[in-house]
Amino acid sequence: MAPKDQGGSDSRFFTTQKKGELHELRTELHSTDRTTKVDAVKKVIASMTVGKDVSGLFTDVLNCAQTGNIELKKLVYLYLINYAKSQPELTLLAVNTFVKDANDRNPLIRALAVRTMGCIRVDRITEYLCEPLGRALRDDDPYVRKTAAVCVAKLYDIAPELVQERGFIETLHDLISDSNPSVVANGVAALSEIAETSGRDVMKISASVLQKLLAALNECTEWGQVFILDSLAKYVPGDAREAEGIIERVTPRLQHANSAVVMSAVKVILSYMDVMAAGGGANAENIRALTRKLAPPLVTLLNSEPEIQYVALRNINLIVQKRPSILENEIKVFFCKYNDPIYVKMEKLEIIIKLVSEKNIDQVLLELKEYATEVDVDFVRKSVSAIGRCAVKLERAAERCIGVLLELIQTKVNYVVQESVIVIKDIFRRYPNRYESIIATLCDNLDTLDEPQAKASMIWIIGEYAERIDNADELLETFLETFEEEDPTVQLQLLTATVKCFLKNPEETQDMVQRVLDLATEESDNPDLRDRGFIYWRLLSTDPEAAKLVVLGDKPVIEDDTFRLEPNLLNVLVGQIATLSSIYHKPPEAFVVRAKRSPTSDIMGMDDEEEDIEGEEEDYEDENDVNNGGGGGDLLDMGGLSVNDNTPSSANGAGMDDLFGGSAGAPAAPEARMSKVCTPEKSGGIELWAGFRQVGGAVKLELDIRNISSNVPVSNLAIQLNKNAFGFSPASQQIICNPPIPMGGSAKQTVELVNNPKMLVQAPAGQPASPQIQVAVKNMATGLVFYFAANFAFEALFSSDGALERAAFIESWKSIDDQKDLLSTVSDLPPSSTDIDQVASKFQGYNIFLIARRPVPNAVGQEVAYFSMKTTTGMIFMAELTFKQGVNAAKVCLKTEKIAFGMQAKVALETLLRSS
Repeated sequence: MAPKDQGGSDSRFFTTQKKGELHELRTELHSTDRTTKVDAVKKVIASMTVGKDVSGLFTDVLNCAQTGNIELKKLVYLYLINYAKSQPELTLLAVNTFVKDANDRNPLIRALAVRTMGCIRVDRITEYLCEPLGRALRDDDPYVRKTAAVCVAKLYDIAPELVQERGFIETLHDLISDSNPSVVANGVAALSEIAETSGRDVMKISASVLQKLLAALNECTEWGQVFILDSLAKYVPGDAREAEGIIERVTPRLQHANSAVVMSAVKVILSYMDVMAAGGGANAENIRALTRKLAPPLVTLLNSEPEIQYVALRNINLIVQKRPSILENEIKVFFCKYNDPIYVKMEKLEIIIKLVSEKNIDQVLLELKEYATEVDVDFVRKSVSAIGRCAVKLERAAERCIGVLLELIQTKVNYVVQESVIVIKDIFRRYPNRYESIIATLCDNLDTLDEPQAKASMIWIIGEYAERIDNADELLETFLETFEEEDPTVQLQLLTATVKCFLKNPEETQDMVQRVLDLATEESDNPDLRDRGFIYWRLLSTDPEAAKLVVLGDKPVIEDDTFRLEPNLLNVLVGQIATLSSIYHKPPEAFVVRAKRSPTSDIMGMDDEEEDIEGEEEDYEDENDVNNGGGGGDLLDMGGLSVNDNTPSSANGAGMDDLFGGSAGAPAAPEARMSKVCTPEKSGGIELWAGFRQVGGAVKLELDIRNISSNVPVSNLAIQLNKNAFGFSPASQQIICNPPIPMGGSAKQTVELVNNPKMLVQAPAGQPASPQIQVAVKNMATGLVFYFAANFAFEALFSSDGALERAAFIESWKSIDDQKDLLSTVSDLPPSSTDIDQVASKFQGYNIFLIARRPVPNAVGQEVAYFSMKTTTGMIFMAELTFKQGVNAAKVCLKTEKIAFGMQAKVALETLLRSS
């Protein structure tokens, strides 16, 4: 057969073939002409690429591997990699070819064979890979050695036990001492990958290894430099001098053309600067010098393409939170250009706010004012918001910021006015009673407000400063006309603002407050609005003075949230600079896709189930950030309470033993987690700490009562609970302090909680039950009523009969849909919470029982434990906890049919894990 015309590109192979093409391709694959055979394989690859099934040609293509032509061999191996999983038996036919090629005289072919065998994820192939791989790791040619190093990491992912048995990890350590820098870089990359997979520190950088890494850093490729720098970032220097020496060797990388190398070098320097700072003031000058060196490379990154700019800005956002001094004099480079994409502009604004200071506030305000005239609405809003955040951050510049906001309000641009009102509310909360003179200007622009957040902010201002606004009631009336159509946030603010107006000017606003309370309690379907309406109504009808203390009390001054990341999380993210973590601003475990095996497979002795690959987007919400709804019923109803009544009422006391299974002689219960719930300023000089625990099967509210400044000794308190998700009420409404607590004294009291169906509030469909218990306390000696709310410790509900039989556990686990799983990752655990034996022992004290445990297959150092728990009310919860050796974190998977309480059970587990 004559050779094909070689003119044109390989795109010609993607043209549609005529009918019967497989037969023709098979004929061409057996051709004796090398060019025809190469073209035939290219056609096969092209068909495979566009989704056609050409697996029928497997043996024909495999025969083409018996050639010395490296181009043809690469194509055949590409085909084999693609179809190996669907044709594992046939793939074994290629083993002899692989073994033969691994001994070829050409180093390119030797490396190609080892690389291909590593990419074919068939268990039976790995058995034959070990011998060629062992030889390749000791090959004379550096190209083969560096390819083999990467292959070890791939093999570890398939068969970690095999890698350890054959000593390949030790061989990788030897490669770090290789004379070729590319081999060193690939050895480091492979060890880093294995460390990430296994959760163990297999890198083990010693002083001699450190010097070899630093020597290779100057000679290897740019991506090799990234691998080495990332490994150095995880190394902890012994002292400040060693850290300074490494930084000197790394600093030249800051001038590299590749932005990834620059960011990795920055990461190393930032990590080691902490070590230098810990060495004391002697290193202060060196740290300042390093700070000056870091600024130029970071600024240079902003001259790159927009996509690289965005990545750099997200990393710089973390850097300026860690060390603002690095870029404090470079704020101008973050000013937005007219042709910047919106995502770049938004990130630049965030960094401008973080770098703004009294020295540069004037030029920043000029810039932000200019941005507020742009055409992009989101960018304009962000710019106006930035002006307000500058005011909150810099007290001395607040007046200038307000001046700029007033100028923007005068433009009468709808969205500018609305965003200005929102940020001015925050300024009022930051600096109360200082800038109220501008309220008149805001009131003139009421007609332009049509967004819920802007309306809510303006209503808050009117209610808060009603005594300074002559027609405050009339202004609120304008909003009340459309009360039922308003957003819930606006309705809630209207309700509160109207009550404030009434308390400040009761004669003129009585009808209005009556009307609003009627609307909130009788016409609304929103439980939050109804509950607040009921509470206000009860307050106003029972004790207007108490209502003033509650509604008109001093508000906490808001804080500047410019540097809003928690220090521990910030340190983790700075250690992840130049990775996805630094872009998402989340730790890796929050978004990395992991293989999650069926919990009922290996450990329980059941058949293997299909392996699911699940990516878990963790919800990093505050534990208490749950819907705080709750009935507004008899919170203040102390009716029927006699000062001399020390016995629980029969209605509350009945059935208590049945509900909680109380029994004498129970083992000592764990201590309650106490938290401050009431300050002396709110409760007539008394400070209250509260917590919940279970004692002998009964749930107790533990109170630590401290008389801070009350001249009247605390002798007798009355307590009442609001309706709650658990149906709790006090067994006795009286708390007798004997002896009375004088000023400066304290005493602990226990209130037994019993189940009362009348106090039960059902969670809205599809919503989690609120963990909050709202409490009213009356000091009988002074007549003062004060209030607090505490989140219930859900572990106090777990009963002693919560250990499920293994078969029952498996059946229950399998019966619950995986979509109902509640997942989270708990990090920064104490050492006692990373050992399953210690965790099980701790959990058992809270009636959380270990059912089974097992190692995770193909994941060295990982172990899974299964726990069950049952509440005194019969709710069953099951949990899977995954631990990794050397990692102070655990993954939690909780299953239950009682979804409304699932979040609370998960939070209880997380809290216990974090406790030491």
